[in-house]
Amino acid sequence: MSLESDIKSLVESVDLELYDISTVNENDETIYRVGIMSKEIEGTKRSGVSLDACVELTHLISPLLDVTPPVSGDYRLEVGSAGIERKISTLAQFAKSIGENVLLSASGKDKIKGILSDVKGSKIFVQTPEELLEIEYSDIKKAKTYFEW
Repeated sequence: MSLESDIKSLVESVDLELYDISTVNENDETIYRVGIMSKEIEGTKRSGVSLDACVELTHLISPLLDVTPPVSGDYRLEVGSAGIERKISTLAQFAKSIGENVLLSASGKDKIKGILSDVKGSKIFVQTPEELLEIEYSDIKKAKTYFEW
């Protein structure tokens, strides 16, 4: 098994979902970031992730990384909620974001703002105030969720 699939199993063991894993450098420090989200949906929105759940997951993942370091050299493990505003870069992340507000750039179109209504195969469906748009995943240059106050 790969490190990512092992981490995914640990995340699912505490009834959460893995959103993404990334390695970033900030202020001369390497951070191994694990983004998680709740499986629970309240109404049309996902529930939040508690700080206690992040701490518990950190304690589960840390020993795994001691045995299988994700990067060479020093790093810091950071486990947290993927957030209400987050980047969407894979079809799986689009599927996990159905029902949320999205802002995306696609080839040959102005910025698209609406509600992500569905993902079917490689097609992304966004309901704008005017119409339901069908966008090919490969045409999407950039996408993110956003929160409207």
